Amino acid sequence: MHVFYTPDIQTQAELPGEEAAHAVRVLRLQAGDEVTLTDGKGNFYRAAISAATNKRCLVDILEILPQEPLWSGHLHIAMAPTKNIDRTEWFAEKATEIGFDELTFLNCRFSERKVIKTERIAKILISAIKQSLKARLPRLNEMTDFSTFINLPFKGRKFIAHCHEGEKPLLKDIACKGEDALVLIGPEGDFSEEEVKKAVENGFEPISLGRSRLRTETAALVACHILNLQNQ
Repeated sequence: MHVFYTPDIQTQAELPGEEAAHAVRVLRLQAGDEVTLTDGKGNFYRAAISAATNKRCLVDILEILPQEPLWSGHLHIAMAPTKNIDRTEWFAEKATEIGFDELTFLNCRFSERKVIKTERIAKILISAIKQSLKARLPRLNEMTDFSTFINLPFKGRKFIAHCHEGEKPLLKDIACKGEDALVLIGPEGDFSEEEVKKAVENGFEPISLGRSRLRTETAALVACHILNLQNQ
């Protein structure tokens, strides 16, 4: 099955530039061939190519296939990007395959990466929804300062995973099905004690992801998986 990301398909019956090039130049699709499209907003489309040139690929929509959400609640992961960007990109891909709704990058006190190019991450998210046959594209936010982020409004339940001492119930034991959830994941050097304190003062609940010591990207993926399973 050839799946193409077409966010504007309801107003523009053709594939975006990169998708058109892949369809025509790489896959050698021609007029009459059927394809599957996703707008990333909850719909698949069964379509047929009506015209294909070196630069454009026009389609006729044969059927709109609305997709029910695969999980309940809004699942938001906010993480400090890793020093090795490959690990952050790995998380973005795998978390999308599992299923979540929103990703924010955090600039924390001990962050080793202060800048991240979200254009590359956005392409990975698109590729992952196509590969895993999902009709909804996670929202991707630019890097935000930790202190600014924890003061932003969020209507759901808020958690912070950290390695400092203190009472920290397992996320799997306290996350409830159907509720919106936000989890903060710190950098390789963890959140500072001051950051944890400020987060708690702003309504974040300290949580544990288990007894194992996890890398940043692994912790973020574990949190994503726990919330997704709880909301099946």
